[in-house]
Amino acid sequence: MCARGMSTDHSRVVAALAAIPRARFLPEDVRDRAALDEPVPIGHGATNSQPWTVQFMLELLHLTEGVRVLDVGSGSGWTTALIGQLVGPKGSVLGVEAVPELVAFGRDNLAAFNLPWARIEPAVPGTLGAPQDGPFDRILVSADAHVLPADLEAQLAVGGRMVVPASGVMWVVDREHDGWHREPIAGYRFSFVPLV
Repeated sequence: MCARGMSTDHSRVVAALAAIPRARFLPEDVRDRAALDEPVPIGHGATNSQPWTVQFMLELLHLTEGVRVLDVGSGSGWTTALIGQLVGPKGSVLGVEAVPELVAFGRDNLAAFNLPWARIEPAVPGTLGAPQDGPFDRILVSADAHVLPADLEAQLAVGGRMVVPASGVMWVVDREHDGWHREPIAGYRFSFVPLV
């Protein structure tokens, strides 16, 4: 377990998961799988992540009201909506997604909720994240980056935090005044689709 890792705000994340139901972010033909604690395919080689993993990552992020968040690999829009719920109207969340069909799907799903401070945009080809919109207080990566992505680390504000899976291990990266503190979460391994 990461010494700096877990938030004491477990109840806020659980409340957000209740307020933003997973089923609304799944294709109709797999919505009956929404209650299962497993990844569910949403097409185009992507999945809607396992709820336990999503909860775990959101708690690691330490999302507080008013922070600016980048959601890399927004997929169905579920994590973007959950983050929007947690940061509130004084915050903002930008989801970026490389697959055009998933951008449209995620936007449609997000539109069903009153979260105007959350949006999903197409990823810029050849660019990881959204450097033109940074820096960000928090970054969530919902695909396996293989190695810790320096391009995303550079988009963190000082005092910011990124949660990212790399080669099956969950990492917490904190940007400090004198550099970055990178810590793997011991004892936990995850399976994600590759980050593209």
